[in-house]
Amino acid sequence: MKIGIISDTHGLLRPEVIKSLEGCEAILHGGDINRQEIIDRLEETAPVYAVRGNADREWAEHIPRSLDFELEGLRVYMTHRKKDLPEDLSEYDLVVFGHSHKYEERRQGRTLFLNPGSCGPRRFNQAITMAVAETADGSIEITRVDIQQKPAGGLSKSRTEDLKKQIGTVIKETQKNRSPETIANKYGYDRALTEQIARLYLTHPGVTADGIMTKMGY
Repeated sequence: MKIGIISDTHGLLRPEVIKSLEGCEAILHGGDINRQEIIDRLEETAPVYAVRGNADREWAEHIPRSLDFELEGLRVYMTHRKKDLPEDLSEYDLVVFGHSHKYEERRQGRTLFLNPGSCGPRRFNQAITMAVAETADGSIEITRVDIQQKPAGGLSKSRTEDLKKQIGTVIKETQKNRSPETIANKYGYDRALTEQIARLYLTHPGVTADGIMTKMGY
């Protein structure tokens, strides 16, 4: 069984993350989701097991703070913050948490503790990461996935100006409560890129086009 493990999307679901989740039969989300639409989009790929993070407000009242379940013969425990983990987790095969935005993977007896890091908006110079697990015969193997930032200065001047103009258009259309799909269809934009811009604008009130470009890695 192939399992995608992510956390701390904070309203941003990168196209690279969706691609890395292709073929997964389950997705685990360690919290700080930010929007129901993130869960909805992930569920188009595979069933989602998600916990509520400290930044998930009223919209996430239906999402539990912790999960304890079995998946493909493995016993799994999930919560958002490491400090909220129970003291004794020796009976679990996989423990997933998030919050720090820093990738962490360690084994303690039979238990694999995993923080997949954050694959949402980049924080300072921290890596953008997630994980993919492969399970078979009661064992689990983890592959760390690093989402590469676009190199600074990687766009030509004309492409930079075009992208900045597109971001400005998406911001204006989003302010009119138009959906990313509607905006993409109206202007012939790439839908995934339009969704990314709209999410960044909605989750960072007051952000400028330049600010969005910075968060996208340009």
